[in-house]
Amino acid sequence: MAGLIRRSFDTPEEVRPFEDGMGELALVNLDAGPVGRAVFQPGWQWSKHVKPIAKTESCQAAHLGYFVSGRMKIVMDDGEEVEYGPGDFMVCPPGHDAWTVGDEACVVIDWQGFADYAKR
Repeated sequence: MAGLIRRSFDTPEEVRPFEDGMGELALVNLDAGPVGRAVFQPGWQWSKHVKPIAKTESCQAAHLGYFVSGRMKIVMDDGEEVEYGPGDFMVCPPGHDAWTVGDEACVVIDWQGFADYAKR
C-alpha cells in the first residue's frame, strides 16, 4: 500500500520560464505523471511566448486543466474557440493557440499537457 505523498508548487521539481518573462510553468512529479501550475502574464500568447520553444505551428499538447484565476481564450486550428475563467475545467485537444484576456495573470493547473510544455 502506498503512503501519503505531498508535493507543493511552492517548491516544484522544475520551473520553465516562457519567452520575454511572460510567465512560467512549475512542475511537480507524481507516479501518475507530472502536474503543472502555469502562470500566464497579461499579454501572454502561445504563438508568441511558447511557439519559439515548441517549434510547432500550434500547441500540440492535450490539456486537462482547471482555471484558478484570470481568463484565457483558446482557438483551435479549425476555428472553434472558448474563453475560460476562474472555476472552469478544461479539456483541450492538440492543435490550438491561446492567450490571456484582460489585465490579470491567468493561473492554470494541468494534469495532462505540461510534461513537455515549454521544455527547452
